Amino acid sequence: MAEAMQFDLVQDRKGVIWDLLLYIPTVIALASIGAGYWFDENQNMGYLLFFLTCFFFIAGFNRIFKTRLMLLPSAPTSLKVGEQSIGLAQRNGARVDLVKNLRYYSDYAGKSFGISGLDGTGKQLQFVFHKGQFATVGQYDSAQALLKRYTK
Repeated sequence: MAEAMQFDLVQDRKGVIWDLLLYIPTVIALASIGAGYWFDENQNMGYLLFFLTCFFFIAGFNRIFKTRLMLLPSAPTSLKVGEQSIGLAQRNGARVDLVKNLRYYSDYAGKSFGISGLDGTGKQLQFVFHKGQFATVGQYDSAQALLKRYTK
């Protein structure tokens, strides 16, 4: 491969709906059960469930606003796969180049994948990409094919 391939990412609106259907009932159920334990003289279990409520809320918020809608400043907006590096343009205008210890992680369902590696300053970074973020299924498959060389 002589030239690097660039993929411009788009918002994954269908994925947002799926994530909302997953996270909203989970957060509401954990908060409701936690409130029940809190007022039922078992406050330790209430603390635990409220902690889990906050954890799932933060995880869901990050997943929706960073990876699906790409609204947070550190969200990648394009992916450039080269011979020896992977470049990402972020929403805040910053450019990140992963140059060492590059790893590609695919999921079993084939609907998302992750990449990780060290940037030029030695900082370990990781990113998750969903099928719906690519303009076409062909681009998604092409990106996965190019990244498979980093599987270890």
